[in-house]
Amino acid sequence: MGSLKSIDLVVFLVYFAVVTFYGYWIYRKKKKESVSASHDYFLAEGSLTWWAIGASLIASNISAEQFIGMSGNGYFVGIAVAAYEWIAALALIIIAVWFMPVYLKNKIYTMPQFLKTRYNETVSLIMAIFWLFLYVFVNLTSILYLGAIAISGLIGPEYLHAVMIGLAIFSLIITLGGMKVIGYTDVIQVAVLIIGGFATIYFALTIVGEKFGVGRDAIAGFKTLMQQAPDHFKMILQKPTEASSQSEIDKYLILPGIAMYLAGQWIVNLNYWGCNQYITQRALGADLNTARKGILFAGFLKLMMPIIVMLPGIAAFVLHENGGLQKEMLDASGTVNQDQAYSAILSFLPNGLKGLSIAALTAAIVASLAGKLNSIATIYTLDIHMKYFRKKTKETEGSGAEKSMVWIGKVVAFTSIAIAVIFEWNDLLGINSKGGFTFIQEYTGFISPGVFAMFILGMFWKRTTGQAAVVGLITGLVVILFFKLFAVNIFGHETLLYTAFKNSKGAYEIPFLINMGWSFFFTMLVMIGISLAGPKVNPKAFALDKEMFKVSPQILAMIVVTLLILVALYVKFW
Repeated sequence: MGSLKSIDLVVFLVYFAVVTFYGYWIYRKKKKESVSASHDYFLAEGSLTWWAIGASLIASNISAEQFIGMSGNGYFVGIAVAAYEWIAALALIIIAVWFMPVYLKNKIYTMPQFLKTRYNETVSLIMAIFWLFLYVFVNLTSILYLGAIAISGLIGPEYLHAVMIGLAIFSLIITLGGMKVIGYTDVIQVAVLIIGGFATIYFALTIVGEKFGVGRDAIAGFKTLMQQAPDHFKMILQKPTEASSQSEIDKYLILPGIAMYLAGQWIVNLNYWGCNQYITQRALGADLNTARKGILFAGFLKLMMPIIVMLPGIAAFVLHENGGLQKEMLDASGTVNQDQAYSAILSFLPNGLKGLSIAALTAAIVASLAGKLNSIATIYTLDIHMKYFRKKTKETEGSGAEKSMVWIGKVVAFTSIAIAVIFEWNDLLGINSKGGFTFIQEYTGFISPGVFAMFILGMFWKRTTGQAAVVGLITGLVVILFFKLFAVNIFGHETLLYTAFKNSKGAYEIPFLINMGWSFFFTMLVMIGISLAGPKVNPKAFALDKEMFKVSPQILAMIVVTLLILVALYVKFW
């Protein structure tokens, strides 16, 4: 990869300085306000505007796994991977209208608190511990490693560990300022992310246009992509047959056509956006109208994200298939690696713009790391430490307790990022071999069905019991592991419930999004069956009324615009 020029370094340093000084200004300003120290640090209670909430949601969501992992899947599969982004826009409408009123009316600040309030202490503790492990060993590690791979690919692979440490330190500095600093610096981060992302794809398309003799024209370049790789512009993949190639089968295993919309795709998005501390935390300190506007604004931004994070992968595929990017697509072992697609495209950018693109990448990575670190600190401090390790004395009450909670949160954040660096120093978790985006989706998907079943039944069915929640969580994990590891050996590769296909290693595999769908289905059956044996109305059930779910004309207009764009996209690329 080409080295950076002075202008690239200047552009990057300007970005770094603006984020740092703006974050410090926000930090100094918030210290003068009267919000309690702990609520300000963990929730930025009442101080984030709707546009800050929406921008922060996107900045925290779009990270290395999208820029690198989704671009890699764009290279391999094509536009079908955009389903994760576009269905997210629809999921955010559901979250804004139906989930947020339940959270805010019941003053829910953390997801374990929801489980304790609705079920019991046991469910809350189990999930608090699990979320901490998931956030540290799946999310933090993958974001940090993929981000370091991408940036070091541009400045030199020998800088991998230096970049990793730099990203860790930068994100930790922002995290120490608390959620308000994270929320408002995320506005800058998402602006840099979008500007840099669009600039990158614009130049990528002009390069494609020039390569195929249609001129340095982005629109002509996009049309060329559609002509050169028509299969990469189909949202719905066809189910493989005996005549299908191994490549077609491997694509279907990741994104199993129309079936995924009836199974795991909904669980992935509704669980991620609605039952995830990392995401919901941004809106839980706001009033309902502000929270809804912020979430819907994020949904609108999600519609354009595939252009930034997926389309470069298709451009890299077309260029590579036609003799370009031969060295750029190789990893350290000398083999073609789909996760190299985004950094391969960046290598062609002119001086100055390359610095902006690295700033955009850094913005996405740092925003996600900072948000994740704050969520880890929030869950540990509020749901574990203050309940089970805090000494109940007068000295721990009042302002002393507030400062202690913030200090504990900062220590937890530092410890978490240090663990992530240690585990990804030599990629101990094997993220690189699996493909970054698939790694996150699959391992998160092991418990997503059980967690989502607990939340959806807990919110909207008053009969759901704590015992059903515990059994449901275990059932979801057992079922998905059964389908992944044992079902094919016991029932064969073709049943009424699934079709398994031979993967590239020669073993039969069921698409993991199908596994998630059946895991959710059987978990719901078990939870409903157990709850029917209990009281007709659980004493801990939430009080719901129709007024909670009414939306203002402004909110309704935002929903309609999002739906119209979404329908148009699917009609175009079906």
